[in-house]
Amino acid sequence: MDVGQDRHDLPASHQATRLNSGRWPARAQRLLETSYKLCTDGLHEPLRRCLSDFEQQLFALAERARQHTQQQDLYSSRQRVLQDRTRFEQRFIEQLCEAFNTLEADTAKLAPASTPGTKAWKALELLDPVEQELTMTVEQLGARGEVRHSGVLYELGYRLAVLVGAPPLEGAKLPLGPHALIQAFYRASTELKLPMPHQLLLLQSFDQWLIQPMAPLYDSINVQLQRDGILPQLRSIPIPRHLSKRERPAKTPATAVAETAHAAGGGGAGAGGSIEVLESLRDLLAQQRANQAGTAGQPAGHVASSDELQTALGALQQHLAQVTGQASRELRSAQRLREELLTQLNVGKPLGAPHTHLTGEQGDTVELVAMLFEQLGQQLQQGGNAHNLLGDLQLPVLRMAVADKGFFEKREHPARKLLDTVTAAANDWLDGSDDESNRPLANKLEQLVARASQEPPSAGLYTTLLADIEHHLGLLTRKAQAAERRHVEAAQGRERLDQARHRAGELMAERFAQSPPRGLLRALLDRAWSDVLALTLLRHGEDSEAFGKQLAITDQLLGRLPVGDRQQLQQNVENGLQQIGMHAEEAEQVAQRLLGTEKPDLAVELPSATDLAMRLKQHQRLGEHQSTHLIQPAQAAQSGQPARPIQQSSTRHEPTAAHQAQIPEPSPRERRIEQHLSSLPFGSWFEFIDPTTGQIARRKLAWHSPMSGRCLLVSRRGQRGEEMTLTQLAHEIGAGRVCEVPEQRESLLDRAWRSLTGSLRQSAGAGRPVPQEPNRR
Repeated sequence: MDVGQDRHDLPASHQATRLNSGRWPARAQRLLETSYKLCTDGLHEPLRRCLSDFEQQLFALAERARQHTQQQDLYSSRQRVLQDRTRFEQRFIEQLCEAFNTLEADTAKLAPASTPGTKAWKALELLDPVEQELTMTVEQLGARGEVRHSGVLYELGYRLAVLVGAPPLEGAKLPLGPHALIQAFYRASTELKLPMPHQLLLLQSFDQWLIQPMAPLYDSINVQLQRDGILPQLRSIPIPRHLSKRERPAKTPATAVAETAHAAGGGGAGAGGSIEVLESLRDLLAQQRANQAGTAGQPAGHVASSDELQTALGALQQHLAQVTGQASRELRSAQRLREELLTQLNVGKPLGAPHTHLTGEQGDTVELVAMLFEQLGQQLQQGGNAHNLLGDLQLPVLRMAVADKGFFEKREHPARKLLDTVTAAANDWLDGSDDESNRPLANKLEQLVARASQEPPSAGLYTTLLADIEHHLGLLTRKAQAAERRHVEAAQGRERLDQARHRAGELMAERFAQSPPRGLLRALLDRAWSDVLALTLLRHGEDSEAFGKQLAITDQLLGRLPVGDRQQLQQNVENGLQQIGMHAEEAEQVAQRLLGTEKPDLAVELPSATDLAMRLKQHQRLGEHQSTHLIQPAQAAQSGQPARPIQQSSTRHEPTAAHQAQIPEPSPRERRIEQHLSSLPFGSWFEFIDPTTGQIARRKLAWHSPMSGRCLLVSRRGQRGEEMTLTQLAHEIGAGRVCEVPEQRESLLDRAWRSLTGSLRQSAGAGRPVPQEPNRR
């Protein structure tokens, strides 16, 4: 079987498989290659997601890093993963293939499993702590995966052992087991040469994206081997644990609601089965109704079946799609949804016919979904596009929740993940304006919601839609990261330029104190030549030969050193002035007038010294901007090219330069705020409030200087806002025009779940005293 022809990224693995194709009988060879191909095909997409998640984690850590060296290490590791990604996947597949090739038919040849870092007892040596930490992590992740998938691995180990004529395979001897997978991944990742913390983070990401969700892949391989007659009657039966029959203490309402909130929002169903989140929420709803208006009886008439309810929901969706206007896109309350569904269920029935009504579970599902969307709407920013999208998703998600109880039970349910992703994307990326940059994402989200409304609900549909929007958001995130990085580098370059200008000014002041210049020479040294010194200092350093030559030219112009060759001095002055952006003709005129080297036979007379001095005073200095600013002076310094000014982009909600200039002396409260701001990590978010319109714009603190206090604020798309100092930002916070956004460790959907369960708890316990839990000391 040619494994490499079906996938372009597995040529090495195919070649390795064919080299050992004669080791087993033909049937065993075919089944092993089929199992191998099922494994590689099933691992391709999770491996891609694993590396993407690891790259995003590195960037998130880098933007919060406080030390420059730590930030550079994170960016360097991220760049290595991006560059070596394809080869890394090939190395991982090759290691898996090698695990298959080490299978032996002879039991005596089965060597004990080895782990990374195991050496023969030939000599004693000190233990490398890095190697020990990585080895322990690999062993722990492999053992954890063995326990998690023990049932399917038991069957797979027996079936593969039958194929190769060996005892049951387990642990590292099982080529598809968690031990073999994590060791293959570890060996493939060693060539990345990541620091130990980054390597541990990569291994944890592999466990999350590949080891934990491996059960369906193991099941498919077992099913394939069963169909081919390999131990078709083998079943793994877990041995029940004999628990003591000690009575469990009764749960208080607070404990029950806390467990429900954790399961719905942050936990999800465990490996042992459903935790019945829906039933817990229904119990709370029943308590709420009993406290408010008593328990109502079931109405008489026909009970809607699942198909009838889905048909009614579909008809309601079509009706709303035909209705234009804002009312059709707003969130519907539980009462309104119930009434509209009952109308659709009973439409067209003859007068006097029994009415169709919802079952208790159907009615509770409708009410819970409506309450969840209400809580989600309260979590969103006001004035954005997220509310309209949330209203459009309400009925499709309700259809999915009615068809699949897993929507309430499983945190990783595709419909829940899609709901969370869409609302978060609209809330974070779309600000409600008609900006051209918002249209591609807005159109994409509209298309996604429209497809969810038009097609029948299924887990496959939502999985496809989720992958589509995650891919689009990934592209936006990478563009934003690149734009933000460019602005950070520009701000850091400007900071280094300011430091170089300050040092050049100090050296120039020392010389002026001994021999103060006048006229054209003073204008040249103040307005232009000091920038030449600063640029040379930035490029080469203060102890370099190039900077020493520029200081010697300065001393020659001041008369502190003798001038040997005036023509050479003129050429040096012209070269220096051209490096800071002065035109060659103007630089030549200044140098000739200053040194008196002009040619008497010129047809055009040189400008006077007074005119040239006025031009120098009006010349825009390096790093200064009025309506323009210098972009990336650090890049200009490295390339040796003159720095060029470009037009500066404006920002709507940050304070203007005139307003910043009027900031008074900071108050004690503002000083405390500034001290707090200086301790914040990069990546902290702030909300800027427009006092006239009340519109809110979020900005991220991408960088700030501990020396000058200058900080850089960017938008979600990495677009640069106005630079301001921490003192100015503290003043804006003190004035109430800016507020810090606390870090949210939970997603929008998780917070909505917790708010929902908290609201139900409060309503359920309103009519009776809540028993207090005993104190534990």
